[in-house]
Amino acid sequence: MKRFHSLSITALLFGLLSCDQGKRSADQRQPGADSLAMREKFASSPVLDAQTAIKQMQYDDGLEVQLVASEPLVVAPVTTTFDEKGRMWVVEMTGFMPDTAGTGEDQPNGKVVILEDTNKDGVMDKRTVFLDSLVLPRAICLIENGVLVATPPKLWFIENNNDKPGKRTLVDDQYAAGGNVEHQPNGLLRAMDNWIYNAKSDKRYRKQGDKWLKEPTHFRGQWGITQDDYGRLYYNNNSENLLGDYFSPGLGGINPYQQNAAGFDQRIVPDNHTYPIRATPGVNRGYQKGTLDDSLRLVNFTAACSPVIYRDVLLKNYTGNAFVAEPSANLIKRNILSDSSYVVKGKQAYKGKEFLASTDERFRPVGLFTGPDGALYITDMYRGILQHKTYLTPYLKNEIKMRNLSLPLNCGRIYRIVPKGSHPALPVMDTSTAALVQYLKNTNGTLRDKAQQLLIDRQAKSAVGALTAMAESDNNQVARIHALWTLEGLHSLSLPLVEKILQGHDPELKLQALAALPAVLNSSNVKALAQALDTLADNKFLAPVVAYQLPLLSKADKSAAAKLEAKMINAYARDRYVSAALVNNAAGRETALLKQVPDTTLVLNKQLQSVLKHLDNQANAKKMDKLRKDYPLGHKLFTTVCQTCHGKAGEGIAAMAPPLNESNWVNGDKKKLISIVLFGLTGPVEVHGKVYKAPEINGDMPGIGASDEFSDVDIAQLLSYLRGAWKNNAGKVMPADVQQVRKQYSGRQKPFTAAELTN
Repeated sequence: MKRFHSLSITALLFGLLSCDQGKRSADQRQPGADSLAMREKFASSPVLDAQTAIKQMQYDDGLEVQLVASEPLVVAPVTTTFDEKGRMWVVEMTGFMPDTAGTGEDQPNGKVVILEDTNKDGVMDKRTVFLDSLVLPRAICLIENGVLVATPPKLWFIENNNDKPGKRTLVDDQYAAGGNVEHQPNGLLRAMDNWIYNAKSDKRYRKQGDKWLKEPTHFRGQWGITQDDYGRLYYNNNSENLLGDYFSPGLGGINPYQQNAAGFDQRIVPDNHTYPIRATPGVNRGYQKGTLDDSLRLVNFTAACSPVIYRDVLLKNYTGNAFVAEPSANLIKRNILSDSSYVVKGKQAYKGKEFLASTDERFRPVGLFTGPDGALYITDMYRGILQHKTYLTPYLKNEIKMRNLSLPLNCGRIYRIVPKGSHPALPVMDTSTAALVQYLKNTNGTLRDKAQQLLIDRQAKSAVGALTAMAESDNNQVARIHALWTLEGLHSLSLPLVEKILQGHDPELKLQALAALPAVLNSSNVKALAQALDTLADNKFLAPVVAYQLPLLSKADKSAAAKLEAKMINAYARDRYVSAALVNNAAGRETALLKQVPDTTLVLNKQLQSVLKHLDNQANAKKMDKLRKDYPLGHKLFTTVCQTCHGKAGEGIAAMAPPLNESNWVNGDKKKLISIVLFGLTGPVEVHGKVYKAPEINGDMPGIGASDEFSDVDIAQLLSYLRGAWKNNAGKVMPADVQQVRKQYSGRQKPFTAAELTN
């Protein structure tokens, strides 16, 4: 995938079937002959050995699926990464949903294991347990002499002493605080800009010496995160195929009240149709009209996870394509991406079929990765239950019981996709400094990333000369980008190099150099760089990234920053991407900036007005503290269930859920609100005078009344908390109120519609 300045040229489970599920009993469906035939054909769900499971897969001609590892060598794998020795570090989430009640989910049986192919036949044959006794581990990242491991709610750095755990350092005790298994941070992607990014998170991390840095960034995705050759990030949520950023991930994220900044969290592939090759009644909303077609096959994504941009040439027809796993439908989606200016758009590669699909209901692809051998790797959790207990519907409980999907829990597979008849070996990298520099030219993105990381981990200053020469003039654009960021990571990026790139002809290199400016700009060179930025601001393609340098410029020279800001306001107040950057820079002075753009038709004016609305919530801090003390159970339930879709400040999250703050549903008739929370709500729904419906909001709000986790006291506290939170000012809800609504609708399973509740 290439990018030009003119036209054209990656929850499992935890996005899995999550906060868009409602409830409706199976008898609400009126199955036709096709659906009855499909149900009869797939009435049973036998456990297959790995080789037999491969035979149940259909995939593109000219390709081959090969087994890399299976039980007992690996169990319940959810993610993996590769080291320079060609070994796989695998996270095993053994404890996820042992049964439909989640019994024993809190047991410390998760592991991080190292898999190795000792005889180089492409099949792993050695297992080393690096860490055990973990509770629901979910993410891993190799860095320096150790490993970052996420075990909710904490993020740990653990030194590696010859494949044995050493000293432990707590990096973040709130890494995955709040939320539930389906809605907690994951990913730990070590990106091209040398920061570590996550899905379902607005934090990024970086190791400097013995210290760990933590900074705010844009909120991204749900389960899985990946990057392309330009360091742009891609992710998704459970019902949306592919989301992503148009710009370098380190830009922006400064203004805490700016939501949905243009150019970030963009809908890259709007088509969310799926094409399973088997009946898929075992999804949480399978009872609901439109979820399954007449053949009981899933119509749209409900568990999109682990996107990956394929970054190699071994699968030559797929380079730059985005692949997305859909474990609830037993398939992997392929999307073709293209660029127009900095805007990335994508479309599904096929109509009516998938890149890979299986007739085995227990095939659960939850992780996709480009291997250092060029193969496309798949981690298959291989199990029946994917839906977490918090949202599990009676309908799905029945499906699980009918086909005995609870057991076994000791399976797991890793596959790779290669050209038919080929057997590429996982390479052991030459880790000499000279060789690592040359790896930056490799056609394999995983090897390039690893080479950059190893050079930085070792602070290989002897490579600075070669890296500078590569960044200046090599004819390999991707190598130049890697060299630039490797120098940044070595704290050896020079002003002359940045100036040379900014004066050059490659617009992509200019974007990268602008994004790396924090590494070189200081009080001694600010005047020269301010002049360069002023000139570059005239280029519409570069203007958004120039605007994102204003906070940095302001620290060194406030007058130069103010002058450049005024120029960009005058030129780009109608441009949504530049306006987003200007709003990012205006943290704390939005009102003053708004006076400069009084025209309410301007994009910049509208974006500032939106931020000022969110700022109003700051005045409610004392009120929120009191609510947390008055309703501790309600606050806990909000943070673990509600905020993951509706946002921490109740302002909603794009494509997931509408606002709760000042919502007519929250502040109105408490019986209606209780009904929604108990039984769910299916769209469309109007909030703040705006109608929320597909495709803007995908799926429905689930009810939690059928969950054994939450008592009527819990639910009453939750609703009392919500009805008093932020700018809401409605009355309390008592447990007796919840009991009364339960009694009124006894036996109901389907979600309400807005029309039902308003009539």
